[in-house]
This record gives sequence, structure tokens and C-alpha cells, in this order.
Amino acid sequence: MKTGLISHAMVGGVAAAVASGVTWFALSGSPQLFAPAHAQTPPPTGLKQIDLMKVEMKDVMGRVVTIRRTERDPGNGSDPHRHPGAHTFGYVLEGTYEFRLNDGPIQQLKPGDTFYEPLGSLHAVSRNPSKSDVVKYLVIQVTDPTKPATVPEKK
Repeated sequence: MKTGLISHAMVGGVAAAVASGVTWFALSGSPQLFAPAHAQTPPPTGLKQIDLMKVEMKDVMGRVVTIRRTERDPGNGSDPHRHPGAHTFGYVLEGTYEFRLNDGPIQQLKPGDTFYEPLGSLHAVSRNPSKSDVVKYLVIQVTDPTKPATVPEKK
């Protein structure tokens, strides 16, 4: 088996296992089991990101797994961007999350829906379409820390 295939299999397995456990904790209101990651640059107004866990996987080519709960105020969204060094997995907890990847259709994701952004793909739409409700979703990223976290798409 080639190293690339092993790392992709591990990434998928780790993300699935972590997502199920963290989803249970996020929904159950159980106390946080993991120390939050170091402070980050504050997100834009209308966006709240809470790191639930951040772990370096030294045995998987130094990849870092970050799990965060993201909350977007009504009407809040981000400009098109890419995550060149990250596989991004998401799980909608509350509200409606509008999502579009590359040139695909805009999807209206509801609680229980999931999404996946492959490495370096264009996250063309990421927003809360509601005029009254906050959207909350989990984001699980497996990243290569030697690459930029987010790169805005050139207009």
C-alpha cells in the first residue's frame, strides 16, 4: 500500500470517528473534554468560531486535526476562498447553512446534513441565508500546517 493511500484512509477514518464523538458532546451539552487551541485572530463580525480540539498527528505526516463549532449570524457569509492545505468536513447542528463548492449547485444544508471540501477546492458560497436565525455547524479540518490556512479567491 502506498503512503498517500494510507494517509487518505487515515484522514477519512479519523474525521469520521472524531465527528461522531464531538457531535455527541456538542449536542449533549457535556463539559468540554479537550483544552481549547491557542488564541487566534478574531473572526469577522457576525462569525463566531470556537475551537473544541486541536491535535497534531505526528504519525500522519505532521497533519493537524482541528475541530471547531462555527456560528454565523443571520445574513453572514464569507467571500469565496480556498483551503490549500486542508480537508474540511462539516456537520450542521442548527439553522440553515448555504454551501457551494467549485461550480456546483448552491446547497441549503439543514441540521444533520454534512459537507466535505476536498483539498484546495473553491468554497464559492459559505453563508447563513436566514434573516432571523443563527446557523451553527461543526467544522473538522485535517491540515498540512506548512500551507496557508485560507486563501481568498482572486476576483
